[in-house]
Amino acid sequence: MQRKRIVVGISGATGIQYGIRALELLRELDVETHVIISKAAELVRNYETDYKHDTIVALADKVYALADVGASIASGSFKTMGMLIAPCSVKTMSEIATGVTGSLLSRAADVTLKERRQLVLLFRETPLHAGHIKTMLQVTEMGGIVMPPVPALYMHPQSIDEMVTHTVARALDLFGFDIDIPRWER
Repeated sequence: MQRKRIVVGISGATGIQYGIRALELLRELDVETHVIISKAAELVRNYETDYKHDTIVALADKVYALADVGASIASGSFKTMGMLIAPCSVKTMSEIATGVTGSLLSRAADVTLKERRQLVLLFRETPLHAGHIKTMLQVTEMGGIVMPPVPALYMHPQSIDEMVTHTVARALDLFGFDIDIPRWER
């Protein structure tokens, strides 16, 4: 039986920890991961974490260059469960919403949508102007899910890692994964 397979995009918005944690959780679930990291994400990594590039790519099964638009994940015949972009920048979301596929990151997302697979964007921007909201609507109307990483304070998180893990687990719920996290119960 073939392993479950998912594409993870990491774009240049603040919150690279979301993408890193997604790779860690997917590895624990033995899910095959195919990763694209934007140039801007590499800059953010330097500002926000002590992680080295090699540490992050070691979490993935396959890593692609941003310019490799001929990669397997750019084809609908390459079967995946879908794609998670964590974090997702305004630029990346805008490219997806308009069908601009100038990089492998936006091309893989475009293929995900055209194949009617799950596309989840952990959109990292605030406050929003009308253009952002219209772009989120466009992505949603195309079949994508825009999921701003909003912390669930009802779980009384004790650390940033707990908040990041909870958000990423909720995003992975959308692909049918069940990760043991605190859930709302009343």
